[in-house]
Amino acid sequence: MIEAANRWGVIDDQSVAESAELIGVPLRRDQMQWNRVATPDAIRQFAIGAGDNNPLWSDGQYANSSHWGLQLAPPSFLYSVDATIVAPKLPGVQWIYAGTRWRWYESIKVNTMFQVQAQLLKVENKMGNRFGRWVLQTGEITYRDSQGLILCIAEGRVARTPRQRRKEKEKEKANISNSASQLDQHSKKIEKPSVVKPLDRFRRGSQTLLWEQVQVGDEIEKVDEFLTLGRIFSWYTGAQGALHYGGAHRDAVQYRHRHDDYEINHATGAKDSAARGHFSSREGKDTGMGGTYDVGLQRIAWVIAFMTDWIGDDAHLAEIDVNVVAPNLVGDTTTISGTLTNKWFDEHAFISVDLIGRNQRDVVTTKGSAIVALPSSQHGQVRLPIFGGDETRWTSNPMKNQTANIA
Repeated sequence: MIEAANRWGVIDDQSVAESAELIGVPLRRDQMQWNRVATPDAIRQFAIGAGDNNPLWSDGQYANSSHWGLQLAPPSFLYSVDATIVAPKLPGVQWIYAGTRWRWYESIKVNTMFQVQAQLLKVENKMGNRFGRWVLQTGEITYRDSQGLILCIAEGRVARTPRQRRKEKEKEKANISNSASQLDQHSKKIEKPSVVKPLDRFRRGSQTLLWEQVQVGDEIEKVDEFLTLGRIFSWYTGAQGALHYGGAHRDAVQYRHRHDDYEINHATGAKDSAARGHFSSREGKDTGMGGTYDVGLQRIAWVIAFMTDWIGDDAHLAEIDVNVVAPNLVGDTTTISGTLTNKWFDEHAFISVDLIGRNQRDVVTTKGSAIVALPSSQHGQVRLPIFGGDETRWTSNPMKNQTANIA
């Protein structure tokens, strides 16, 4: 018991081996499931929380007149069905969401009831300048409907990193004093706030994009996404609430005494939410992120919306693989862009797109790729489920290795 307490928050051979023992074992998902049914309200509330106002998700009349003939949910809605966070063991070790590879065999239809299975796929030791030794855990989540038909397979990647401890109180007070002085000097130099006009958002909607119309090298219209505290709160409201951290109120306190998904508040000794860095600049710096930072799932949902807006109503986003490679802090702007890299036919008319997100300092914070099934004048409309829902069958860009790299 004492040994376990002393090893809280430690990454060593023993703790990594204990996590690896769960590879292939079915895992409980109670704390990862916010929505169990894609009701119209659940879809609408998620779309609002994600900032995705595509009428295909929220306007029943528009959706009924679409190619699909009924309301759909955004592909990212599945984050609210299971958050794709598979990070067992390593008690007290901070987790940071690193990315997701989504493969959607089917669209997400209104009133779908979900069955979810999850397992840990691998546990990898990593070394880096920022954290020293850290661990990358990859989990697989399989989503099916109430009839057992496959909808999607997701691979969620979670970085487990050492927590950054605060300096001694004297140094901390000095830093706060210096920061306040610097902020005061900085504020005197600012005559008025700088307002950046966002890029107009392109949405193809009901205008069909044919496979024959696109060519390798085509650029997708860029989109700006602005991170504010309000957007983070909206994400939690639509996608997960406080569920992943034990719920709220007394339930959350009891959860933190039963589990290790918490951080100790060094001022009070209380077990506090592991998510506090998403709401507080001070706590975000304490975790080594540099300030109040976004939810990785939220940023990936932005990239997914970027793609579904561009491909239009008649197409199907078959795959997206996105890595969260650098923090996105409150006040940052993420400019998302994409380039078409290949097109091929493999029972469906596919294209591949390279994706990148840069902040206002031109730092790359997000990298990814996507595969889209497009309608074709030669091959006809998109037919779902992809490959008849055969979970052993998938396609890949024949000109590019799709193995993900965590930066």
